[in-house]
Amino acid sequence: MARVRAGETSLFRLLVERHRPRALRFARWMLGSPEDAEDAVQEAFVRAFRALDRYQERETFGGWLFRILVNRCRSAAARRKRESARRVPEAAMLDAVAGPEGLCDDDRLAMMQALMRLDARSREVILLRYGDGLGFEEIARLTGDGVSALKMRAARARSRLKELLDGNATHE
Repeated sequence: MARVRAGETSLFRLLVERHRPRALRFARWMLGSPEDAEDAVQEAFVRAFRALDRYQERETFGGWLFRILVNRCRSAAARRKRESARRVPEAAMLDAVAGPEGLCDDDRLAMMQALMRLDARSREVILLRYGDGLGFEEIARLTGDGVSALKMRAARARSRLKELLDGNATHE
């Protein structure tokens, strides 16, 4: 990153190659659409490149990028919600998400459907915490939310997911 900031901007592609798979996986889970995920990830990298002068050396590039990506996903989700109240078709969700290892297609579909029924902020904390294995302190830095609020949101989201996956959820 120091070399990129020093003017070797062609090296930025190495950062893209290194961080794109994880960023894309997160965005696909958050947005449920491969196209929306691609757009959000591309926008995050473009914004990161344009803001190189604001990058602080004390933080990792990955963490800085994910803060940008979280905001891009939030904006995309809000924009999509405004444009249409439609739900993502099941087939599109299956295509959009590689899925956790070890889950059969039916379980993966059930998990995707349950995740998509969570509100965006709850889905975000679940994916960052359990999908990407981040600690609550790191999630707080990425999202700007407090650690205690994130822990409560995660606990409520886990409970809701359990209800949805057990089939005990009330229809909305």
